[in-house]
Amino acid sequence: MQTFRWEEEFREYVVARGPALLRTAHQLTGHPLDAEDLLQNALTKTYLAWDRIHDRAALDGYVRRAMVNINISQWRRRRLEEYPSEDLPEVAPEPEACGDVHELLEQALRQLPTRMRAAIVLRFYEDMTEPEIARTLGITLGTVKSTMSRAMAKLRTELGILPQSPPP
Repeated sequence: MQTFRWEEEFREYVVARGPALLRTAHQLTGHPLDAEDLLQNALTKTYLAWDRIHDRAALDGYVRRAMVNINISQWRRRRLEEYPSEDLPEVAPEPEACGDVHELLEQALRQLPTRMRAAIVLRFYEDMTEPEIARTLGITLGTVKSTMSRAMAKLRTELGILPQSPPP
């Protein structure tokens, strides 16, 4: 079976960038198995569009954008499948006061709405600037700033961090 050069390029890209992209997917979904599915779906879209992507330096952005779009679509579909119930779900036990900070942060991230979580992940895990986040998410810079502000406030509340007062 003959392998085309672009198939080899795609394979090399996945091997080189796969772990970093999987970390991003995990931050977007909050669950390792969902992250694997999300990344696989995004890489499938990338594979199908490979011959149309001329700027190979933009591949990470293309895959991240695909992950964000797929994640939002899945979230919207799931939201339509949820219905109110008279029975309350089981309440998760409170984390230990001395629990792992990273686990507490992961839990707080999972509580954020999809766009807020995506903005936080892209800013602090992918180290993107606000204009880059705006382009990736397809929203205005002002929306990025307000989304980041509200997301940080929710994270602080969830983690029990008091708002900082401005310096005198």
